[in-house]
Amino acid sequence: MSETDLNLLRALDALLETGSVTRAAARSGLSVSAMSRALSRLRTATGDPLFVRAGGRLVPTPHALALAERVPDLLARAEAVLAPAEAALAPSAIDRTFTLRAGEGYVRRFAAPLLAELHQAAPLARLRILAKPAKEAAPLRAAEADLEIGVLGDFAPEVRARVLFRDRFVAAVRHGHPLLPGPVTAARFAACLHVVASRRGAVSGPVDDALAELGLVRRVLAVVPGFPDALEIARTSDLLAQVPSSVLPPDMAEIALPVAVPGITVSALWHPRLDADPAQRWFRELVFGVTRAGMKPAASRAGA
Repeated sequence: MSETDLNLLRALDALLETGSVTRAAARSGLSVSAMSRALSRLRTATGDPLFVRAGGRLVPTPHALALAERVPDLLARAEAVLAPAEAALAPSAIDRTFTLRAGEGYVRRFAAPLLAELHQAAPLARLRILAKPAKEAAPLRAAEADLEIGVLGDFAPEVRARVLFRDRFVAAVRHGHPLLPGPVTAARFAACLHVVASRRGAVSGPVDDALAELGLVRRVLAVVPGFPDALEIARTSDLLAQVPSSVLPPDMAEIALPVAVPGITVSALWHPRLDADPAQRWFRELVFGVTRAGMKPAASRAGA
């Protein structure tokens, strides 16, 4: 049996998170050529190309996507095995404030169960949740936040990350919306009025690019800062709100987008200085567990 290099797992995790050899190299502290060699070794070891070019970017193969669900846990377990021995942490003795930075959609769905679990396991601990007006590494670097929930992208090369779940965009509409009866074609979808959520105030995005390839243009009637704002408008009107499936409330209907748009990978992000802190590791595991448990109904519904 050949000897396995665990560093290849780290390289694969970085490639899956960033979708880029250059960004994966920066995140891992490697040169681009070293990351390219790691990808070559991964392809040899797995017998699969793992990533192929699609225009100017790399896209994962089905086998790579299957591995993406397993790699973060494998890395976490390997790190736990190789970590220095330490005295057992008693959560009931933790008396500190944990600071979590997250968007409104995550807070609305997960804050209550997270607080319940935190109070039950560590009754002396407190949770402070910070708003997330923009994606930036400064709060983690400045120790203003212990953990951030978001999409990694080009976040920061030194930031640690662990995948929480993968999400897809859907159209959220009120029950009884005129679009619900019958098949939702791209033409019917584009003919509706839309409300777009964008922190930067952008009117168009990937769905508009996909519609343009079909010769269609949707009419965006409003642009709002966040998904909760878009949902509130769609709940009491005939406007469509394009949101991640994970933030869809039970009192609204979901319509699959009639065009293909990229999904998103939501991760937990933290600064490496917190890696070895036992209380921080415990808190991260708590957030991982609560988030994944909360995503199980959504995942089942998506696969139905």
